[in-house]
Order: sequence, then structure tokens, then C-alpha cells
Amino acid sequence: MIPIGSAAKIWIATGHFDMRKGMAGLSLLVQEHLQRLPFAGDVYVFRGRSGRLIKAIWHDGVGLSLYTKRLDRGRFIWPSTVDGAIQLTSGQMSFLLEGIEWRNPQHSWRPTSAG
Repeated sequence: MIPIGSAAKIWIATGHFDMRKGMAGLSLLVQEHLQRLPFAGDVYVFRGRSGRLIKAIWHDGVGLSLYTKRLDRGRFIWPSTVDGAIQLTSGQMSFLLEGIEWRNPQHSWRPTSAG
């Protein structure tokens, strides 16, 4: 299980990637495209061109894990920049996985009085 809420940093790779890649291919993208160490314990998230599929890789010190999620409706919210990676908090990652706008989440209701 990916450690959302732990000390691991979460990075989303901006741009679109080939979602046919597996663990080895995505690790190579982390190393060459993002210039980071894929086995340092951080989580790296990639999105396909259609925006309905994401893949995340994470190395726990023992082995590499691959997490895949496809939305039935809608698209994952992704930054418009093309190159690089953006660090997310665990809360933002939770919103991202649910297909919610993670950059500026809004409360749908706030109480106005206690009674």
C-alpha cells in the first residue's frame, strides 16, 4: 500500500506519458525525465493523455510497487505545465485519487451557528 500520510514525498510528473509502461519503464522516466532517484522512497504519479488513468510507483526499501487507477467518469485534475514534477501533500493526493480539484478544494457547506 502506498504510504499516503507518511514521511514519503509525493510527486506528480507534469505532462502526459505512455501508460503502457510498467514499473521498470516508469522508474526510468523518474531517473531520466525528472532527474530523481526512483528508489529513494518517494511516490511518483503519472497520467496518460486521456486523463482517465494514472499510475503511481513507490519503492519501500524492499521492492517497487505499482498502483493504477482509472476513473469511470471524469478526468484526473493535472497541472498545465509540461516538464518537471510538482510535490503534493497527502491531502492533495487523496483529493487527486478521488478525482476532486486538488489545487483549490472548496468546502461545500460550513456551519453558521452552533444551535
